[in-house]
Amino acid sequence: MEKFLKKMKTNVMASSILCVVLGLVLLLWPGLTMRIVCTAVGAVLILSGAIRIMEYFFVRDGSMYSQLNLIFGIVLAAVGIWIAVSPGKVLALIPIIMGAIIVLHGLHNIKQAVGLCQDKYDKWWVALLLGILTVGFGVLLICRPFAAIDTMVMLIGIFLIYDGLSNVWIVSRVSKAAKILRQEMTAVEVEIADKE
Repeated sequence: MEKFLKKMKTNVMASSILCVVLGLVLLLWPGLTMRIVCTAVGAVLILSGAIRIMEYFFVRDGSMYSQLNLIFGIVLAAVGIWIAVSPGKVLALIPIIMGAIIVLHGLHNIKQAVGLCQDKYDKWWVALLLGILTVGFGVLLICRPFAAIDTMVMLIGIFLIYDGLSNVWIVSRVSKAAKILRQEMTAVEVEIADKE
């Protein structure tokens, strides 16, 4: 169980650090970052679609899978071209997607805060407040996408930095509470063993 908790803590910390780094990149280079992302995503989709289309013409086995693969390849290539040609429309979707991800992180933080409260951790309410703020930031991104793409991207960067740092703090508190609980359980076990 302890190994699982350590692995989970490592994964959450790595994810949080990645959020902070991505947030800094978006905050410092918003326009360039989004153009690069749109071009890269468009290129990957076009390439993936082209591979599936070529696969259809080289294999030509007449199977349902082959025909579906051709259709999927055409759709992928078309979406890739659309993203590469119209990055502005794609960028308008980003705050909604990022907002949904941040809301999910906030709900997870609230769940962890409830766990801290049940473990009788004194400052559980700070974790709860951070979780509620995270959900609020996510909802703001979903409901009020800003007109200026650079401003929006910078705000996403700020929210990601906040989300990553608040996750690091909450995970450290959960780990501390778990450590205290383990120490108390060990003390009880030793006391029981001494009585025997």
